[in-house]
Amino acid sequence: MESVYKRPEILSPAGSFENLKIAVRYGADAVYLGGSHFSLRSAAKNFSDAALAEAIRYAHAAGARVYVAANVFAHDRDLEEAAAYFRFLEEAGPDGVLISDPGMFRILRENAPSLPVHISTQANNTNRETFLFWYGLGVRRIVAARELTLSELTGIRAAVPGDLTIEAFVHGAMCISYSGRCLLSSVMTGRDANAGSCTHPCRWTYRLVEEKRPGEYFPVFEDDRGTTILHSKDLCMIDALPELLSAGVGSLKIEGRMRSGLYVAQTTASYRKAVDLLLADPGRYEAEKEGLLRLCENGNVRPFTHGFYFGRPDSSAQIYEKEAERAQEYLGVIDRVDEDGYAHIRQKNKFSEGDAVEVLLPDGTVRKSRAAGMHNAAGETISSAPHPGEEVCVRLDGAEEGLVVRRQASGA
Repeated sequence: MESVYKRPEILSPAGSFENLKIAVRYGADAVYLGGSHFSLRSAAKNFSDAALAEAIRYAHAAGARVYVAANVFAHDRDLEEAAAYFRFLEEAGPDGVLISDPGMFRILRENAPSLPVHISTQANNTNRETFLFWYGLGVRRIVAARELTLSELTGIRAAVPGDLTIEAFVHGAMCISYSGRCLLSSVMTGRDANAGSCTHPCRWTYRLVEEKRPGEYFPVFEDDRGTTILHSKDLCMIDALPELLSAGVGSLKIEGRMRSGLYVAQTTASYRKAVDLLLADPGRYEAEKEGLLRLCENGNVRPFTHGFYFGRPDSSAQIYEKEAERAQEYLGVIDRVDEDGYAHIRQKNKFSEGDAVEVLLPDGTVRKSRAAGMHNAAGETISSAPHPGEEVCVRLDGAEEGLVVRRQASGA
């Protein structure tokens, strides 16, 4: 029986080439990434021009699309460089470029007329007339503002042409500022969030100080460790996919270009499986969505919220305590499996001979194993791998190239 829902795109973050490969391996239809210019995540590893061109070739060969973020709010000093960058992108051939700034839009159109333009959530796309304005300029994809409800998205979908794709965030960090336009970072550190250099002051701990009592710091509430009063829970819509698809969302965007490969693998696998289940058998989706939610939680340090989708969130969407420890530790991704059956891993966190570990499969299940026969790249036997970035060779059950290896965090 044909599904009542249209198949949406799973769009995953690629803050590095490694994470791009992980996203594709775990079921992403498309990835979004930043080059070395004009991306709002300048602290991510991002991609040099050569690496970006290679990433596009890699993704296309694997059947995935690539969207490049160039969504800063530019100054005059940026414009000449932007023109050259867009000419390079047209030659590299991504499937879309994310833009926020109308001036950058004009420059892209003039210098790379064949590139599809996607309008970023930073552009405050909150009403049907905004969507129609950009559509009239040739845009065929718009990222909805995170402040929109499902009801508002449904109305916009009904008011705009069918060939306009609505992309919406479904998972990841929520910004305290309207559509991500934050001034806190600039004021407190001199680093401009709207030019890609956000220091995330919303995650910091704050106390009150009274003007005439310098040096006397008071907790905002009874917890004397301070409070993260600007700190939001993370968005998660995996348990509300029917509502999202019914509203006409065509691309499900996972936030997280600054996150680990474990996060990318777990969230991408979760949403891939959830969408496939929902389209094939809605009953199975309903039966399994709690398990999918737990898989998402395993790689997260913050609890979840539905954001604005079901109405304006109340104070329960904020976090008033320290972040929890992760339930899982990211050990690395398997670069290759050699002829002797050893998995070669560029490890991220320490693990030792005999440790219980898990190989995460693209369908969200795990193969449990124990680290055995560990040696380093020189062939020397080792009992542990304590140094991040060290190449480790280890026997693991179910090892395959491109799969992520994790373990239960201590105390989880």
